[in-house]
Amino acid sequence: MLIQKPAYESTKLYRIRHSLAHLLARAVMDMRPGTKLGFGPPIEDGFYYDFILPQPITEADFTELEKRMRKMIREAHAYVREDLPEADALKRIDDMGEPYKKEYAKELIAKQNLKTLSFYRTGRFLDMCEGPHVENSNEIPQDAFKIRSVSGAYWRGDAKNQQMTRIYAWAFESKEDLDKHLKEYELAQTRDHRKLGQELDLFVIDDEVGKGLPLWMPNGTVIRDELQKLMNELEFKAGYHRVATPHLAKTSLYYKTGHLPYYAPHMYPFMELRETVEEGSEQPSVTKEMYALKPMNCPHHHKIFAARPRSYRDLPLRLAEYGQVYRFEESGALSGILRVRGMCMNDAHVYCTADQVKSEFRAVMDMHREVYKILGISNYWMRLSTWDPEDPKGKEKFVNNPAAWAHSQKMVMEAMDEAGLDYYEGLGEAAFYGPKIDIQFRTVTGREETASTCQLDFAMPERLDLAYKGADNGLHRPYIIHRAPLGTHERFVAFLIEHYGGAFPTWLSPVQVMIVPVSDVFTEYSQKLVDELRSDYVRVELDATNDTLNKRLRNAVTRKIPNILVIGEREQANSTVTLRRYGIQEQKTMAAAEFRNWLAETIRNRS
Repeated sequence: MLIQKPAYESTKLYRIRHSLAHLLARAVMDMRPGTKLGFGPPIEDGFYYDFILPQPITEADFTELEKRMRKMIREAHAYVREDLPEADALKRIDDMGEPYKKEYAKELIAKQNLKTLSFYRTGRFLDMCEGPHVENSNEIPQDAFKIRSVSGAYWRGDAKNQQMTRIYAWAFESKEDLDKHLKEYELAQTRDHRKLGQELDLFVIDDEVGKGLPLWMPNGTVIRDELQKLMNELEFKAGYHRVATPHLAKTSLYYKTGHLPYYAPHMYPFMELRETVEEGSEQPSVTKEMYALKPMNCPHHHKIFAARPRSYRDLPLRLAEYGQVYRFEESGALSGILRVRGMCMNDAHVYCTADQVKSEFRAVMDMHREVYKILGISNYWMRLSTWDPEDPKGKEKFVNNPAAWAHSQKMVMEAMDEAGLDYYEGLGEAAFYGPKIDIQFRTVTGREETASTCQLDFAMPERLDLAYKGADNGLHRPYIIHRAPLGTHERFVAFLIEHYGGAFPTWLSPVQVMIVPVSDVFTEYSQKLVDELRSDYVRVELDATNDTLNKRLRNAVTRKIPNILVIGEREQANSTVTLRRYGIQEQKTMAAAEFRNWLAETIRNRS
């Protein structure tokens, strides 16, 4: 059912964070006279403010900044709003000497046809701002905020613009909440996928290959392969057909689907390819074609649907692929393998009749739930991403068909309700061709990200002339469900690394078993165990190096290997093994055959 989440902007915590951003700006301007202001919004765990600084600010300045902010809180400054007509507002911004504020003000006036602009004055600080804020600074807890970091940021998030200095801070309603968050943050740093990816040898990003283009090491490739195997099995049982499509296509295809020109900023530069066509003459003709690396798989799948005449008896048709796509993310947005430029997507498209939409959508959502249950993931939530008819850029962002939007969103909501799933609305977050359900999670650093998605497409069949013959012998447009329960390998593996803290369950672990003989005397028996386990397709290693037993055991623990077998005289004599499981102090001795059976069952059940 649709859950009405209170707007963050209406909460007390939002007002506290927004008000603190103004105090930070005043403190910075006092410490660095001549500072120019950018934006200073609240965010999920605090706030930030962007500045052009005459001299840098470093971590060494944080204590002084916090001291000045607390002094302003104690001075009990009121937050006073004033609305000015357009001309007076622009003059005031000129008097303030804030060129970036003026640029934004002129854009607001032009694009939103505003007649007035609002300002907030707090003591000696004046800012163009819509609010809301607390009424007085003495409402802000003095001990519930902390400046976190300083970094670079481009004005308006555009790399072509001036680079600014961004100061981040945490802020909460109480010291207890702040302290709790700081402890969680410290723990999160140890689980950061970039740190663990390096330590566990999962992936690398090499400058000579390119930013955002990860190289998967053998250990990381195991995780990718196991996830793909899981989805192949689930999709096979659900009646999907696997397909494979090329990494590029003619740009004309993307113009036809509507992805171009709107998606061009997120695509790699196009390639001009020459094709020679032999026509039996002495002078063969030469044509030029523009190609692009594909940013998504759906146009290719639609072409597979269109390659044969389709009947209503063929539907639903479910086409699945782990397809490689390329998207040119801005450098500042790249983050390990969470945000990349080359990614492999757990993609599929379900072509169905209008009567089949709800049942197919429910089946897809059931698959999402099954996958997340297998992976032991419960801390996620669902967002119904809808179109925003009031968005002034709506005609650029969304297919302009209000009736189709209303009908499609109604079908998705009914499917979710019938499946007993809770969700909240993300207004304006839809795909350009239809509504979608996004599965959201929070990274260890507190940022909300989309893990996977399920979209209902009413527009593409018309654009590509996709049709099937109905029972009435007439041609009808199918609906298309786009779905990706595991999103991309890159983002989902990043999420899993942090979710498990690098300690993957046995079925997913790059090395499932490490065998450690107490001394060389027991190497032969240990090797026999290795051979037997490999015959069961178990990923097993033998550590028979000259290091001490304790060091070899520590190495296995550091690598977070889930099962360590210690082999000594008793184990060799009795054909047993002594099992140490990662994170469990108690060890257990059992017959080697019993261990093999237990391990096979554990892997088979993905437990």
